[in-house]
Amino acid sequence: MQVVGYRARVDAHATLSLAEDGHVSVEELSPGTELTYTLDDRHCAGAVESTATGGETMVHHACGNADAPYCPEHTSRWPCARCTGDCDKPIDACDEEHAVYLAAFAPDVAKVGVTRSWRLETRLREQGADRAAHLRTVADGRIARQIEADIAAAIGDRVRVSTKMAGLGQSVGEEFWTALCAEYDPLETFTFDYGLSLSDRPLAETLATGTVRGTKGRVAVVENAGSVYAVDLRQLVGYELQEGSSDRNLQSSLGAFG
Repeated sequence: MQVVGYRARVDAHATLSLAEDGHVSVEELSPGTELTYTLDDRHCAGAVESTATGGETMVHHACGNADAPYCPEHTSRWPCARCTGDCDKPIDACDEEHAVYLAAFAPDVAKVGVTRSWRLETRLREQGADRAAHLRTVADGRIARQIEADIAAAIGDRVRVSTKMAGLGQSVGEEFWTALCAEYDPLETFTFDYGLSLSDRPLAETLATGTVRGTKGRVAVVENAGSVYAVDLRQLVGYELQEGSSDRNLQSSLGAFG
């Protein structure tokens, strides 16, 4: 069995896609889920494709290349990833109405981003934003990317997952957020609660053993032997899994000794 993909938390919880003998199943990471896998070798996750309308049936095409999570043959490039609006709108979604937003992560980090207007709250939850501000609504993606590029020069357009993990268990500073909103005068603002109820910052770790406490974007919070860990789901992609809990020695949090 191999981890061949993941879906970041949106409304309910994140999921992992697991493949075995070409068949793909979904592991839901809802609170209380018991994960009992040991990580084995890691290699390219290959490709997953739908064989039915609506994606009801998924088939996995395995790849033995050593690069993980994906080898060059199975690495796709999203055309909008580094777009700054100097383009000919290469995909159909570019012509849809777009929103420009700020996403903030505890305690004091923010980024600018764009998404199709109807996906605004979904996109913010996918990223695990703690606070957010809808700045503008524009006619298409090209205009949105041009505005994004201007704002990114001041505050940036990406936040590392490790930075998001470092803020788990904290809140966005009110002074920081108030100043940011005052500078950009948003149309509306959002506050998100992922129900993690953390008293201490979880330790960053790559594991698939323990009890899921919850998810925040693409980060799963997992309790194992009295310690709480933050797992970047993308770091699991490509791993072969063996049934049975891992007995690997892990760093323990201070809370484990309370």
